Amino acid sequence: MGDYTELMQQLMRRKAALQNERQSYLAHWQDLSDFILPRRGRNLQGAEDPYKGGKKNQRIIDSTGTIAARTCASGLMSGITSPARPWFRLSLPDARLADYVPVKIWLDEVRKRMLRVMAKSNFYNSFATLYEELSVFGTAVNLILDDDEDIIRCYPLTVGEYFLANDHRLAVDTLYREFTMTVAGMVGQFGLENCSDRIQQKYRDGQLDQEYRVCHAIEPNDKRVIGYVDNKNMPYRSVYWEAGQSCEKPLNVSGFRGRPFQAARWHVTGNDVYGRSPGMDALPFIRQLQFEQKQKAQGIAKQVNPPMTANVQMKNQEMSVLPGGITFTPANGQGAGFGPAYMVNVELGELRQDIADIRQQVNQAFFADLFLMISQLDDVRSATEIIERKQEKLLMLGPVLERLHDELLDPAIDRVFNILLEHDLLPEPPKELRGQDLDIEYISTLAQAQKAAETGSIERISSFVGGLAGAKPDVLDKIDFDAAVDEYGDALGVSPKIILGSDQVAEARATRAQAQQQQQAMAMGQQMIAGAKTLSDTKLGENGNALERVLGRLGGAAAAGGQGA
Repeated sequence: MGDYTELMQQLMRRKAALQNERQSYLAHWQDLSDFILPRRGRNLQGAEDPYKGGKKNQRIIDSTGTIAARTCASGLMSGITSPARPWFRLSLPDARLADYVPVKIWLDEVRKRMLRVMAKSNFYNSFATLYEELSVFGTAVNLILDDDEDIIRCYPLTVGEYFLANDHRLAVDTLYREFTMTVAGMVGQFGLENCSDRIQQKYRDGQLDQEYRVCHAIEPNDKRVIGYVDNKNMPYRSVYWEAGQSCEKPLNVSGFRGRPFQAARWHVTGNDVYGRSPGMDALPFIRQLQFEQKQKAQGIAKQVNPPMTANVQMKNQEMSVLPGGITFTPANGQGAGFGPAYMVNVELGELRQDIADIRQQVNQAFFADLFLMISQLDDVRSATEIIERKQEKLLMLGPVLERLHDELLDPAIDRVFNILLEHDLLPEPPKELRGQDLDIEYISTLAQAQKAAETGSIERISSFVGGLAGAKPDVLDKIDFDAAVDEYGDALGVSPKIILGSDQVAEARATRAQAQQQQQAMAMGQQMIAGAKTLSDTKLGENGNALERVLGRLGGAAAAGGQGA
């Protein structure tokens, strides 16, 4: 494979630096994992968990936080990248070119092929996992690679197994990760000859399921030679190596033409690499909820089964606390008898109300009430109703949606498009698209909800002008109704096959106008024929009929005109 000593030393130094920078987040992520998603997160305590199948939720008494996080993730999934409906479309910066019919049809066909590839692969399953990671830990990372069976394959990473770094634009451009692979998996992916001596020996001994740690680095290739095309001379380099082994022999060195991973953050402060999340905001309430639920359970237990006191003479004597049971006690001496040490009277109503208030705050932190409301309004016009009913919450989600579009969805769509392009799975584009850049427009439920104000304004101005037209029809000339239909269709994400392009509309109107002119000419001809017949039927005695008289006069007038000339 060549000498990679210098490269491997560089990668291992940077991995150590990124690991040191990430260290301060681990304790917070561990608390989020313990109280909300116990089975998420890797190496948060500094070592691999040897008991992957053990109980993980011992610190959860009330699961409101877990359910709220699940609702938030499901709401993002159905509202942004629903597999049941188109959620994006392709367009062009040039509006006139984008309105050209062959271009519109090609863009729509490309989108459909991309959606089919996403549906066939594990794209949507991975994104469901990403949204949970995002809502709880504030950062979600996904890796999209080529796949021989499904064209693409997604690998959602969990918090703690990756390290990130920003570029000068504060966009994540570097991903290091550390994960486990079996001996069989390493040999299958990298080849037996590229594995270390210990892996080769384990493979020969048949210990195929033993796991070892593998490191993977994806970052801009600072050693790239411009103009030289090679798998190892790409804009992004990709290097695998065995953790803890000699840095002279990587498992694999390759590259990517574009960034193959997506790193989304819910909210970022300054130049931070890792994001903040609703889970971080809800964590104090979730902790308080566990405490109060425990206190409530203890109060109920003490009311049902209070601590008891007994005469010392009753030691080692038979006693019963069962309903109807009898305990015989000595009747002499102070403190004789058997009874509760103290009476517990917990105000459970007030405690339950406080628990309900805390649960509401947890749900609000995760936007659970908003997403549950949206799920009940799934018709085409629901976006307007959502805006009217929950406009303030949608405004709070606006920055999050814009960040997700920029950091998660745009790179994912670009990655899928480029993979299809490299595998020659896209239709031949029209010649007009040569050298043109493509735009991405989002038409999901939440994206439409953000645009609902636009559709509402179009509806209001149309109704207003329509009302005025009854008194003054000329006011209709003030509105470009063709443009209104185009803008309304764009806001609702209507298929380009439904709304005709400007050229098609102009052609259809010209054809209709020509047909109307022909009909008018035919009608006038029929009227003239009917008039001539009437004149011919009108007798003027011995001088013939009225038609002959008219034709004679017309002929005389023509002759007189000729003589005058």
